[in-house]
Amino acid sequence: MTTQTAVADFLSQRSLAFIGVSRSENGFSRTAYKMLKQRGYRLFPVNPHADTIEDDKCHHSIREIPEQVDAAVIMVPPSQAESVIREVVDAGIRRVWIQQGAESVAAIEYCRQHGISVIHGQCILMFAEPVESFHKLHRWVWKLLGKMSAANGN
Repeated sequence: MTTQTAVADFLSQRSLAFIGVSRSENGFSRTAYKMLKQRGYRLFPVNPHADTIEDDKCHHSIREIPEQVDAAVIMVPPSQAESVIREVVDAGIRRVWIQQGAESVAAIEYCRQHGISVIHGQCILMFAEPVESFHKLHRWVWKLLGKMSAANGN
C-alpha cells in the first residue's frame, strides 16, 4: 500500500526520469510532463521514438540520461512496465512512481524484491502541489470516499 511517507519522499526528489512521455501533445503523459515541469521538477524525458519533448532533449533509453536522477515516473503500457523497471533498477534509481494504469503485478513485485520504493495505483498529479483543475476535484472525491488517507494522511 502506498503511504504518505512514500509519496512525500518521492515528491521531494527534484530530478526525475520521465519514462514513456508521449510524442503527442494531447497525450496524458505529455500533460503530466508539462505540469511537473511547471512545478519545478527537473525532468529527463525518455521515449525511444522521440528526439525532443517540449523543447527538451529526449533520451531513447534511461541509460542515455547524462547524470544520476533521483526518481522515475513510469507511464508506459503495463506490458512494458517490468522491463522498464529492470532498466530503472540497473540505472541505480531507488524510487519509482508507476502511473495509475501503467502498473503490472510483475513490475510492482520486481520493485519490492529489489528494495525499490514504489508508488502505484495513484495519479501523480493528484499529489504534486499545487493540485489543480480536475485533479483537485478528483482528489476531493477520493478524500470523500476515504481513498486518500493511505496515500497522504488526509
